[in-house]
Amino acid sequence: MTLADAYEACARLARAHDENFPVASRLVPRRLRPHVAAIYAFARAADDLADEGHAPAARRLAALDAWRDHLRRAAAGEVDPAAPHATVFLALADTMARHALPVELFEDLLSAFAQDVTVTRYETWADLLDYCRRSANPVGRLVLRLFGYRSPALGGASDAVCTALQLTNFWQDFARDWAIGRLYLPAEERRAAGADEADLDPAALTPAWRLALGRAAARTRALFAAGRPVCDGVGGRLRWELRLTWLGGMTILDRVEAVEFDVAHRRPALRRRDVAPLLWKALRWRETNAAPLQTW
Repeated sequence: MTLADAYEACARLARAHDENFPVASRLVPRRLRPHVAAIYAFARAADDLADEGHAPAARRLAALDAWRDHLRRAAAGEVDPAAPHATVFLALADTMARHALPVELFEDLLSAFAQDVTVTRYETWADLLDYCRRSANPVGRLVLRLFGYRSPALGGASDAVCTALQLTNFWQDFARDWAIGRLYLPAEERRAAGADEADLDPAALTPAWRLALGRAAARTRALFAAGRPVCDGVGGRLRWELRLTWLGGMTILDRVEAVEFDVAHRRPALRRRDVAPLLWKALRWRETNAAPLQTW
């Protein structure tokens, strides 16, 4: 198998999934699309291992441990051509070497996937934000590095946006997650609002649950605001990619709040008809106190 074959396999996997990840976006320069696809393929396949149907937790965790071993070998430039998903690691090893991508960011993703296997509740906001630090923030930092950005200020702003996007997805999928036994709203937030898990019915939320979710949405909105400068602190196509991503996330959050978190009956999402309004908003974007353009 050639390196070109490996990248094409990753691209096919990326095209087969509809995700909020800049895989096939025309805003990503052609030279970077194979590398974005390699990162996506790594994460997508690992996430699938964690969510493998009704497989015992021990088996899924063992599969993720093996995936981590392959990752570390790839970071060292060693890929076993006979290993499962060798195409993914062949492409990923090349991407990591070309762009000096830290293996720790990939390991953070794997640790979050493993946590999903065993953890279904979060006690505090600190616990949930630590999960977001590993499940969402590495994606933004990897994208920045692919485009040549190493600024700590940009990295911090990116973290805020990625965490906000992850939280928005939790509130958007609140009913779906509850149906499979997951509850991401921290217990400390529920207690503060007087929301009892025993009273939770996503199809008929009590005032206390709406209050708790409203407070969570406000925290999420504050994170979007804190991360907004990353959309102005980069240049070229990435600037437009990040602005559209930010606007899309805020639009979903607005819609979740507009239906008062009644996501059991109508799950707010972006539709094809939203493309033109989002593009218009991106064109009329007003810069905030942007982080400086830095490429070290």
